[in-house]
Amino acid sequence: MASIEEIVVQPPQTVTWLVHLDRAMWVGGVRGLMLQALHPLAMLGVWQNSTFQDDPFGRLRRTADFVGRVTFGSPQEADEIGRRVRGIHRSLRITDGGRTHRVDDPELLLWVHCAEVSSYLEVARRGGLGLSDRQADRYLREQRRSATYVGLHLEDVPGSRAEMDAYFEHMRPRLRVIDESAATVRFLLWPRLPPELRRLSPGKPAYFPFGALCYYSLPDWARDLYGTLPEVPRSTVTAALRAFRLGCNALPEPVHDLAFAQPTRDMLAASRRRLTAAGYDLSKGLKGLTDPRRWPSTVEGRRAA
Repeated sequence: MASIEEIVVQPPQTVTWLVHLDRAMWVGGVRGLMLQALHPLAMLGVWQNSTFQDDPFGRLRRTADFVGRVTFGSPQEADEIGRRVRGIHRSLRITDGGRTHRVDDPELLLWVHCAEVSSYLEVARRGGLGLSDRQADRYLREQRRSATYVGLHLEDVPGSRAEMDAYFEHMRPRLRVIDESAATVRFLLWPRLPPELRRLSPGKPAYFPFGALCYYSLPDWARDLYGTLPEVPRSTVTAALRAFRLGCNALPEPVHDLAFAQPTRDMLAASRRRLTAAGYDLSKGLKGLTDPRRWPSTVEGRRAA
């Protein structure tokens, strides 16, 4: 029988599963995009080399696919998407004031990674996912591995809350709002729907509270830089995050999976089949595997408290 390391990149006993199976990830994903946009060069890279303005949901879905494959996919699937992402980044350039920069510059890759994973962790914990400080550190340590798929060296990536805090403190003097950053946040608060979703336009006003929640979940210093929306009490934002998380986590897994692109759904279905064959109890879906009682008795070790 194949070992769990041959079945999925991150086993169910990792903290990564607790965080990445939590539906607060949707808020964390958009928050991460808003945070990434504060790095002028990273923002220009997105603006000049993607269809973000025309298809913001596609960008979010592609990010979800990458995160899913390097979490729940097989090692082969993770390696393949890593090669694909590195190949794309290697071919792209950023023009800034007459100078040309590589998209795969390690500084830019590290900024994108840290903005993303710190957002996932912060939103999940603030939304009510009960992680200890030790588990939070373990999550960031586990996420070093995902950073290697985009071309970073594991030892260069923050692997604890203290290291992540120090990294952001180091980066803050380099961050500012450029025109493209401001336009991106406005767009994420009120996105233009792609053609295949235009039928949902009448319900578009309902999106704004979600976008605002993502914005208000940003660190204080990031909101101070943007100044896009008037401030609201921190307790109100925390309560809204908890309500959003509880509501989304109540959705049945097959219903929630419809938010993903078809290739991502296919990857998750394959992961379920492999885990079932390895003896895991999938009667409650992937999310049910956050309960160690659904692991096969041969799986050793317990999740760190």
